[in-house]
Amino acid sequence: QVQLVESGGDSVQAGGSLRLSCVASGATASDYYLKWFRQAPGKEREGVATISARSIPTYAAFVKGRFTVSRDNAKNILYLQMDSLKPEDTGIYYCAAARDLTLNPRTVNTWGQGTQVTVSS
Repeated sequence: QVQLVESGGDSVQAGGSLRLSCVASGATASDYYLKWFRQAPGKEREGVATISARSIPTYAAFVKGRFTVSRDNAKNILYLQMDSLKPEDTGIYYCAAARDLTLNPRTVNTWGQGTQVTVSS
């Protein structure tokens, strides 16, 4: 079973950028699709992006070119570069591992503990 630890969350102004990282350990991360989810206060957890072992990404529609997901299989690290941040991007961002490429939280095998992102207007 893979373990996941996120970092990089912070408070930024609208229009700013953040880079989230997620270190995978305990298993071969390349065996999994790695994903980012987020959860805003009072809302359900939603998928942001997923990336295959061959670094093929899939994004949620609301990303609209603002976010970039990448992974370093040699270092077992997943990244999420977030640009042009908006207040509605505020929430806890979770790293996840799964055996499929969907953004369905029900298929996730392992969750990280989350990192807080706050975007102020």
